[in-house]
Amino acid sequence: MSQDSSQPMWTPSAERVREAVVTRFAAVASAKWGVDLPDWDALWRWSVDQPEKFWVSVWEFGGVIGTRGERTLVDGDRMPGARWFPDARLNFAENLLRRRDGAPALVFRGEDKVRRSLSAAELYAEVARFAAGLRAAGVGAGDRVAAFMPNMPETIIAMLASASLGAIFSSASPDFGVQGVVDRFGQIEPKVLVAVDGYYYNGKTVDCLGKLADVVAAIPSVQHTVVVPYVYERHELEGVRGGRVWRDFCAPGAAATDIDFVRLPFDHPLYIMFSSGTTGVPKCIVHCAGGALLQHIKEHQLHGDVRPGDRLFYFTTCGWMMWNWLASGLASGAVLMLYDGSPFLGRGRVLFDYCAEETITHFGTSAKFIDALAKEGLRPIETHDLSALRAVFSTGSPLVAEGFEYVYANIKHDLQLASISGGTDLLSCFVLGSPVLPVWSGEIQCRGLGMAVEVYDEDGAPVRERKGELVCTKPFPVMPVGFWNDADGSKYRAAYFERFENIWCHGDFCEQTAHGGFIIYGRSDATLNPGGVRIGTAEIYRQVEKLPEVLESIVIGQDWHNDVRVVLFVRLRDGLVLDDALTDRIKRTIRDNTTPRHVPAKVLQVQDIPRTKSNKIVELAVRKVVHGEPVKNVEALANPEALEYFRARSELAS
Repeated sequence: MSQDSSQPMWTPSAERVREAVVTRFAAVASAKWGVDLPDWDALWRWSVDQPEKFWVSVWEFGGVIGTRGERTLVDGDRMPGARWFPDARLNFAENLLRRRDGAPALVFRGEDKVRRSLSAAELYAEVARFAAGLRAAGVGAGDRVAAFMPNMPETIIAMLASASLGAIFSSASPDFGVQGVVDRFGQIEPKVLVAVDGYYYNGKTVDCLGKLADVVAAIPSVQHTVVVPYVYERHELEGVRGGRVWRDFCAPGAAATDIDFVRLPFDHPLYIMFSSGTTGVPKCIVHCAGGALLQHIKEHQLHGDVRPGDRLFYFTTCGWMMWNWLASGLASGAVLMLYDGSPFLGRGRVLFDYCAEETITHFGTSAKFIDALAKEGLRPIETHDLSALRAVFSTGSPLVAEGFEYVYANIKHDLQLASISGGTDLLSCFVLGSPVLPVWSGEIQCRGLGMAVEVYDEDGAPVRERKGELVCTKPFPVMPVGFWNDADGSKYRAAYFERFENIWCHGDFCEQTAHGGFIIYGRSDATLNPGGVRIGTAEIYRQVEKLPEVLESIVIGQDWHNDVRVVLFVRLRDGLVLDDALTDRIKRTIRDNTTPRHVPAKVLQVQDIPRTKSNKIVELAVRKVVHGEPVKNVEALANPEALEYFRARSELAS
């Protein structure tokens, strides 16, 4: 598909703009506050200039259950230190469980082996039973409940039950090793651990009971271990401290019909999330219930155009913040479409089978998955009925222009393709999509409403159509409460506020375009700096990975003769060997489409590329290995053995 870069790839129809949720929101806000909000730009400007009014409107429009209180924002000139809705009382789970009817709430597929669904009434009843079990186990507000689980209904149920009591929930996916789980949950000392007996991946059954006893033994705080049956009929739990199967733990709530939701302050902790870096033990990031609820209502409804009854899917594990983002879809009346297993089952068709058969309206995935589909040459537009699909979301890494072109040519012509970017740090997005704006190839559509996002140069001055640091200049409700075990807040301040005073510096190297959109070039700490010129890694990936021989790549800066040289590693299609001709073509492609400074000094072949559990490649870990430095947190990696392909490479000694 050849795309005219002077024209957008997709423009919403007048009817679609008229019917969009955000159009109705703008009309309601205009009437309430007496302001003129004729278009998206005016709405964004008002949302950051008048944040108290904007977030009150989100609360009211989203129908938040709870008492809002008189005050909206206290110390709004402080980052960190601002407080939102300091007089409010609410319960996160109560807002997600507002329906108790017979319409579907969850649909689940475990690869091609398990199919389940729960109505809103059934989900409520299951949460009531598990909440009663937690209460009987002595769990109350502020206690921690941890889940070592796949993306399945019981994980959603456990989270909602935990939140109903005011407990703090945290999760990790079952493909983590023992040390990876202990590094995370050991820091937060959960009272209850929910774990699965096993899971399915790529058609195989993977046992989890074998390592569960070791996990529990290493976390003394765990008093109750709840095992969820998934792949086995019988469970031997004698070696697991406090071990009980799910139904036995829920027995105290066998007759429960109602949930006693505990309403707590807006900033009461809801989740503890973990950074996925490989530079040390993961940071424990604490997010509050009110902030997560308001931000996700805003993103789902105003940015994603999610409406009651829509069917919201995101391919994610429980170790990635997109799981938490997906779960909040219940607050907007969406049906959660859960999937656990390999996305490549059936050569990448399994998710589109799911999408077509279950009439999914919003399909979320990663840029790497889209790239893999393109490499495989799949054309769901010809093989699947995707008539219900209105939006595709992509995150995890920058979606390059070729990814945009693939989606519109091979998945569906008429849909909103929303590349989104934010992270665990804010449990949401700084820049993302809009259903009423055009989509330009290679660009994220817009800044988040209520998010005062700018691009700063090295001196802290805002720039446009130039590369710089992504910053947020004003507080927002879903800023972390803080880090766990960081009493004086020093680690929290160091993470985001040391670069520019009173400004959140996110650590993304990016650019705001002429269209008002954004291009993310990679993490700032992974930015290449040959000869003092900053180069985003995504600029190189875009060129290299459009070559048919290259499946994926990773690029680092190697310290060399008092400077930095660019080194590119490539994983090729099976059976191919990197020769001089292909190396020259790779370099020529980069030079012709970027600048001579982007051209790597070395191009080397590897058999695999290390990535985190959420499928992000780890440039910093590779850089450490190349320089002979230790990688401290290999348990954060899905495939730590891949690091060996980069160690002591003789080619990098000259």
